[in-house]
Amino acid sequence: MEAALRDELIKTLKDRFEKNLRRHTGIDWSSVQAKLKAGAEKLQVLSEMERTGGEPDVVGREEKTGELIFCDCSPESPAGRRSLCYDRKALDSRKENKPSGSAIEMASSIGIEILTEQQYRELQELGEFDRKTSSWIQTPAKIRDLGGALFCDRRYDHVFVYHNGAESYYAARGFRGRLKV
Repeated sequence: MEAALRDELIKTLKDRFEKNLRRHTGIDWSSVQAKLKAGAEKLQVLSEMERTGGEPDVVGREEKTGELIFCDCSPESPAGRRSLCYDRKALDSRKENKPSGSAIEMASSIGIEILTEQQYRELQELGEFDRKTSSWIQTPAKIRDLGGALFCDRRYDHVFVYHNGAESYYAARGFRGRLKV
């Protein structure tokens, strides 16, 4: 990553960090910046999260490893990651009107993991997300084997978990991811 792009990304992340201190209580920017400067490959992933509309921010620290956890904190599901079915199997099963890709494959290509239900609920403790959109979440194998997939949103000041056919896709459904740095 070019120095100018790296510096611009770090500035964007710092500004977001400082505007949303409630998301990362007990974590100071200097420790975040040190980890970012030491991990060029992680900066590339954060750049892609930013490019696709995720607005990544620090949401915690992994207790065992000390790694910082970045998560997509855009108010709605990232705009550059919508209209996707759940995974490759679902994409391949569509005969007509195929979406451009799948959430699982796009997350992998970015270098992030799709949130679990627990991680999604924890994110919702830090703000109100997906009030107009929804986000695919990791789906248990048993549900996926039966053709389904799970997604979440926030409505009526409550987080809901729903199911849909994994091959479905909607303009207002994307996915949120996270990255350990």
